[in-house]
Amino acid sequence: MSHVTPVFLDLVRVETRLYNAVGARLRAEHGLALGQFEFLQIIDRVDGCRVLDIVRELAITVGAVSKAVDRLVDAGWCVRVAHPQDRRSSVLRLTPEGEKVLAASRPVVESALAALTGTVPAADLRRLAAILAALRASLEADDRGQPG
Repeated sequence: MSHVTPVFLDLVRVETRLYNAVGARLRAEHGLALGQFEFLQIIDRVDGCRVLDIVRELAITVGAVSKAVDRLVDAGWCVRVAHPQDRRSSVLRLTPEGEKVLAASRPVVESALAALTGTVPAADLRRLAAILAALRASLEADDRGQPG
């Protein structure tokens, strides 16, 4: 086995456990799934956000994003608005209720992650963040890991 394989396996297991633990707390405190939180954050951050913006950022399929956005719309957390220049597309916007649930959820996610990573020295977390950002940028620059 190469020296990279154990790193990859650890990375995947850590991500899964962090995701599950943070997701459980978020659902218990706000009835919101972590995936929904991620979508709301992207819609809030990306000006003129479209389904394809979420697809590119999360590297999941258009169908999965469309279904998830439909659920956000049904929950009253976002709306689809006709794109001003492209009638075939829509822009996603948070509703006031979506803004409220996102604002209430951010501190929960942050505190859960802080608690779960508290045994790792801050300098190591900063170094890990830099390493992961560089790897992510490299993969995204070459459009690797996109579905399909």
